[in-house]
Amino acid sequence: MRSRIAAVAALVSVVAGGFAALRSVSAQDVAKASSASGGPATLKIDGAVETALTLTVEDLKNMPRKTVTVMNSHENKKETYEGVLMEELLKKAGVPLGEHLRGKSLAAYVVVTAEDGYRVVFSIAELDAGIVDSDVMVADTLDGAAMAGKVGPLRVVAPREKRPARWVRMVKEITVVKVE
Repeated sequence: MRSRIAAVAALVSVVAGGFAALRSVSAQDVAKASSASGGPATLKIDGAVETALTLTVEDLKNMPRKTVTVMNSHENKKETYEGVLMEELLKKAGVPLGEHLRGKSLAAYVVVTAEDGYRVVFSIAELDAGIVDSDVMVADTLDGAAMAGKVGPLRVVAPREKRPARWVRMVKEITVVKVE
């Protein structure tokens, strides 16, 4: 456990560019920190997709956006997140959704992976607005500011869940898996 905490602390230091004590920083600070760590923060979407993607925070800013205000039970306060619905990201990668989500396509799921190795699973069906109004998103802002440090720069937020167990911090990859 201590080695995992040390690894996360080292990553936070690199990503936040020395501002690890801050919970949220400006977009300029995130850009500086990401270039100091070898380039801009990216989100990789791969696996059983038509088109594998590598998206930057700037790419996400240019996609359809959603804002949600939620009660974060871990922090015991209301938070407002803005980002892109997971459904939009999957559509961009060519994953069957909407009327095309039927039959064998319903036996698919996504694995969301964080920088520290934490992983969670969502079924494709629970991310499709034609089936469930889940509003699961990849957020890039918290309370109007870019996220960095131990939370960002990207975080999965599942606002309709009773506790934030699948709210993945420091998201780096979304992998689509089809069950054969």
